[in-house]
Amino acid sequence: MAETNRSLYDSDFYAWANEQAALLRAGRFSEADVANIAEEIESMGRSEKRELVSRLAVLLAHLLKWRFQPDHRSASWQATVRLQRRELLDHLADNPSLKASIDEAVARAYGRAVIEAGAETGLGSGAFPTDCPWRFEQIIDEGFWPET
Repeated sequence: MAETNRSLYDSDFYAWANEQAALLRAGRFSEADVANIAEEIESMGRSEKRELVSRLAVLLAHLLKWRFQPDHRSASWQATVRLQRRELLDHLADNPSLKASIDEAVARAYGRAVIEAGAETGLGSGAFPTDCPWRFEQIIDEGFWPET
């Protein structure tokens, strides 16, 4: 990798990315910053997985609040659940290989959801089941609303 690639990568990522794309499109592979291109592609993959966990966490937190605070149910909570379900399905449609990571993603997201729901409800994290009480198919099912 040329020193100019490294310094541009460090000082102006946007310019570096555009330069690398132009080099690849032109077939000038020997001039491309292959190591950093590979690192950025891997980073994009991790970002897609984080997006999955993040959306699941928001959805699960609202399902927990729905289940454990029935007197506080609101149209806003319902809209958030519906929106997150749709966004999750869209994200999985765009990244079908993430389906292989669903169980791990649900477990990671559930831990975050318990913290969020505990804080937002005032019930504390201990009020919720240790493990996610719902299967992924239930979590994304538009007709599923956990009852007390």
